[in-house]
Amino acid sequence: MVAFVDAHRAEYGVEPICAQLPIAPSIYFEHKARQADPSRLPKRVQRDAELCHSIQRVWAENFRVYGARKVWRQLRREGLPVARCTVERLMGRLGLKGVVRGRRCRTTIPAELAERPLDRVQRQFHATRPNQLWVADFTYVATWAGFVYVAFVIDVFARCIVGWRVTRSMSTDLVLDALEQALHARRPDEELIHHSDRGCQVHGDRLWHSLPAARCATFDGQRR
Repeated sequence: MVAFVDAHRAEYGVEPICAQLPIAPSIYFEHKARQADPSRLPKRVQRDAELCHSIQRVWAENFRVYGARKVWRQLRREGLPVARCTVERLMGRLGLKGVVRGRRCRTTIPAELAERPLDRVQRQFHATRPNQLWVADFTYVATWAGFVYVAFVIDVFARCIVGWRVTRSMSTDLVLDALEQALHARRPDEELIHHSDRGCQVHGDRLWHSLPAARCATFDGQRR
């Protein structure tokens, strides 16, 4: 609104324009006075401006890899008392981010060319008896030795894991072993529905042959 008043004040005057806008003339004139004399700005605004310069300097001097925590610690080492939450707030305002170590681990890789069974669940994850609906997925867990992948099969009725496996590689064998363990332990009947996402690790002939007595359903989406 201040920019609008600046653009039309020569033609209409400040007061007539402010009468039509939700801004008082005194607020407009105070804003212009603060622009001309920064010492009239509130103390917090003045301090934020000073901190922004220091944060940008520390971030640039350290190859633009520091996050809020390291920038905050460096400012404290330089004798500048500032709260960590303030550094996070100002870095967010400035659009500054630190570099995250390690690569992002992606588990769900869609099998675009593989044949997909029909989705028999339709997002209705309810069961009235055991071995009526199983849902399967796998994820990764960070350990001191590195990432490991965990596959699991859950009985929706009992809400418990009926099959699981842990390996260092992301492959069909990981999902297959967890499913075979669940089949051996539960011995389901022909009414079982096995539901999974559309990842390439949970598709293929080997997986479908492991379910001779069960109907398979795959969710047509990225993740559940």
